[in-house]
Amino acid sequence: MRNKSGCQSRIFLIKLQRDGRGYSTIHAVRGIIRPAFQMAVDDDLIVKNPFEFELGTVIVNDSEKREVLSEKDEARFLNFVKEDNHYSKYYDGFFILFKTGLRISEFCGITVRDLDFDNEVININHQLQRTRDMKYVIESTKTTCGTRKLPMTPEVKEAFLRILSNRKKPKREPIVDGHGGFLFLDKNEKPMVALHWQKYMKFARDKYNRNHPLQLPPITPHICRHTYCSNMAKMGISPKTLQYLMGHADISVTLNVYTHLGLEDAKAELERLLEAKNEIKKRDFCEKPAQNSQKTAV
Repeated sequence: MRNKSGCQSRIFLIKLQRDGRGYSTIHAVRGIIRPAFQMAVDDDLIVKNPFEFELGTVIVNDSEKREVLSEKDEARFLNFVKEDNHYSKYYDGFFILFKTGLRISEFCGITVRDLDFDNEVININHQLQRTRDMKYVIESTKTTCGTRKLPMTPEVKEAFLRILSNRKKPKREPIVDGHGGFLFLDKNEKPMVALHWQKYMKFARDKYNRNHPLQLPPITPHICRHTYCSNMAKMGISPKTLQYLMGHADISVTLNVYTHLGLEDAKAELERLLEAKNEIKKRDFCEKPAQNSQKTAV
């Protein structure tokens, strides 16, 4: 019975991969199932956890590692862009991509009407695409979960306000499927699309590397998104909250970020917890004398 259940669990995962599921998705699925079976083992309901094995011994690891920038590299790149005479005009756009995790098509689709400064909210309900025949189209978000309201941090709010104050009014406001007021326009006064930002990021990074011995790794809008997602996970944000912020339809995509955390991340998390615990102790200690003095006065 023990061997049979273990064999069936392996067959189940192999079938998932044959059906087209990626390694990271299967890894996340097993990450949910295995703890449930372990509870059954701990409660003596079953003898052995059928999912307790190395995943790589059962299915092929065909996943590509998601590249993210370190905190230092992100800061070096943004500081360089901010001070550069040519690329500084793209700084606020780069900054927002790093600090919101927006898909580049979502970012390109943002219009003035999508920014609620009073409530500090970014409304994401569409994306801007440009087809191969150079036609601009508005499409719905990549997933139903992609339609969301993102909180606007003070720094991001300031970046959006600078973009609007620096935005030159075109001779004729471009309208795409009823949407107008796009934040960035190209030299032809057309809305900037993903290709523009990919190119500007590459050129800015190349210029940095030509002038600095310590080189920067590749930087793209997609890497900005993964970097944001990774940073949020390291800060201890819950998977469900991060899933909402990223607009992931499948929680397994979000959970995959947490599987890339390592020893240094664990150390940092423990240090944060200890610091928080010590702060609580200090606060309680400071409050007790005050309470005692009040009782004495009474």
